Amino acid sequence: MILSDLLGSPVLSAEGEWLGEVVDARLVLDGPPDGLLAAARLHGLVVSPHAHSSFAGYERTGVDAPALVARYLRWRARGSFLVLWEDLTSFTDDVIRLRAGATLYSPRLEDSEV
Repeated sequence: MILSDLLGSPVLSAEGEWLGEVVDARLVLDGPPDGLLAAARLHGLVVSPHAHSSFAGYERTGVDAPALVARYLRWRARGSFLVLWEDLTSFTDDVIRLRAGATLYSPRLEDSEV
């Protein structure tokens, strides 16, 4: 699977409720070194009920310049959440479904839930 295949995909809850679209991904570097860096692994997907494209990092903690751009992109990012890879159950018909009881996290780089 190619990451670009997931971007823009609708995300549904376990009950079939529409939650938003995939707008970004969170990767972590772990595992054995592969060249200069460790291998990348998909940690989770950022889902937005409002936007249809990436937030260019402005949804993360501490990014606030330029101020007008940051304010607009934060407004666009409202309601967005991070869902971990292990909370996804299926990718069928270009639709991503979450498992029952999936935890929705803040897309900010902190340990808080939505």
